[in-house]
Amino acid sequence: VIGHPKYQGSKRIAIFLSMPDEIQTEEIIKDIFKQGKECFIPRYKPHCNHMDMLKLSSAEDISSLSLTSWNILQPSDDDSAREEALAGGGLDLIFMPGLGFDKKGNRLGRGKGYYDTYLERCMKHPGGKPYTIALAFREQICESVPVTENDVQVDEILYEDC
Repeated sequence: VIGHPKYQGSKRIAIFLSMPDEIQTEEIIKDIFKQGKECFIPRYKPHCNHMDMLKLSSAEDISSLSLTSWNILQPSDDDSAREEALAGGGLDLIFMPGLGFDKKGNRLGRGKGYYDTYLERCMKHPGGKPYTIALAFREQICESVPVTENDVQVDEILYEDC
């Protein structure tokens, strides 16, 4: 990931805070700050499919976040001091989680459509749609995954031995 040309060329990067069953992103987040890039993480709104990408001030900032009912760390709802990526300069790159992927770039998420809806909003931003990279285990690569017309394909899937 760290040597990837899209990562190297990106200044504003959104990345998920990994759950135990996902590719661990902590070292990538540390590198984002080490290289002087800006880091944004998801804040999910429960009971709908709205998600914002809010700016972290440092890798240590993660320890100040709240744990949601889904066991995900994220900025609290009353945290209005953080920049939302689309309210500023947009994003250059989004690292995306998922449960399954196929080699055509289709992604099976957790069923709420958070990333698909967010990418639709990105397409309306003057900066346009950021490049998207899914981070996966080799076992998550499938022949095909079910998709609907609202699903947005990822640009690239990184996994072991890809």
